Amino acid sequence: MAIQIITYQEKYKQQIIDLILDIQNNEAKINLSLEEQPDLLDIPTCYEKDGGEFWLAVEGDTVVGTLALMNKGNGNAVLKKGFVRADYRKQGILGKLYATLQEFAMEQGLKTFVFDTPSVATNCHSFFEKRGYRRITKDELPFPYEYPDRDSYLYMIQQ
Repeated sequence: MAIQIITYQEKYKQQIIDLILDIQNNEAKINLSLEEQPDLLDIPTCYEKDGGEFWLAVEGDTVVGTLALMNKGNGNAVLKKGFVRADYRKQGILGKLYATLQEFAMEQGLKTFVFDTPSVATNCHSFFEKRGYRRITKDELPFPYEYPDRDSYLYMIQQ
């Protein structure tokens, strides 16, 4: 069955939460609780309401990947929740999700993108570095952005 990239649907909410918490806590061992990520409980308000989006990679009726964009205004955006299930990672799913996000971002006129990722997520670092993102410090953030800092790295690109 082919992987489809779709926008958020409420029926997938629990699968999204389960996928993200499993990768964060069982694979990456960063011990992030759902309470520290209230955006997962209200994706329409936290992402879609201000002109962002939350994409899913689904196979059949199963969520195998996620990537989201928060529109912060003035051409600024935050990329969040870039996760792909371990048994699907070699299929280019994050690339498909990212291509969808880029197309959306161009239509929205977004120019500056920030992505925060755990320091242990080396594959993710490599993915974004290959696309021109550079690691920055918290002091270099070009707009206000709060995130659960668990030994995170920040990456940024301006287009």
